[in-house]
Amino acid sequence: MASVYRYEKGAVTAAEREVVAEVPVVLHVNGRELATLIASPHELRFLVAGFLRLQGLVDRVEDFNALSVCDDHGIASAQVKKELPEKLKPVLTSGCGTGISFSIPRVDAAQSAAESGKTYTPAAVFSMMDGLARKAQGYQTHGGMHSAAVGDGDVLLYSEDLGRHNTIDRIAGEALLKGIDLSGMMLVTSGRVSTELVAKAALLGIAVVASRTSPTGTAVKMAEEAGITMIGYVRADRFDVYSHPERLELAGAGS
Repeated sequence: MASVYRYEKGAVTAAEREVVAEVPVVLHVNGRELATLIASPHELRFLVAGFLRLQGLVDRVEDFNALSVCDDHGIASAQVKKELPEKLKPVLTSGCGTGISFSIPRVDAAQSAAESGKTYTPAAVFSMMDGLARKAQGYQTHGGMHSAAVGDGDVLLYSEDLGRHNTIDRIAGEALLKGIDLSGMMLVTSGRVSTELVAKAALLGIAVVASRTSPTGTAVKMAEEAGITMIGYVRADRFDVYSHPERLELAGAGS
């Protein structure tokens, strides 16, 4: 909680208001300091596992020799079977608080698992976005949070974080540690869809990405190449489709 001065209708009063919490998490991998992740302070194990998965350092739970997170001191340590490259060039992403990545992989239709024959109805898109809104506890309480979810009409996994990119890492990590295959599923997000989000979705085999807001132009191009259906501006009864509309059962959608 934070003490604030609230101005309302010409009057100033003292009040208490919840604020977004953020913590730095210093990540060591195989004894080497790899990165400092700025994140919300819950379920950091999922965040770290997903970050390492989407950086290509682990593919399965068995690729971890050890994984520990000390929430009190903001330190995470992982021992993985793969050797780290001698040099890693960090890439600053467009997420809130400035995210970090070491690679934004190139994806194409041949690499992406999003080529599955699974299709989705508009009702499934609206259902997923409604589920995301219902679960967005942090945003409802104090704002300043991003959220994401995956499922096939019903929400299977959900995450929220102050960083948009972190929400995808959290889902990737939880799915990895719980042995959940995300191939062919839909990802819904509260934030703008950028290239790093599409790249991460492609690595997870996501078939559809839908957002309340807009994708960037480069993200649309990447989604087209990766075989991902990109949907933006989802509202109560409408949305815009930017790529691969054939995955949506649009004919007779009103029936």
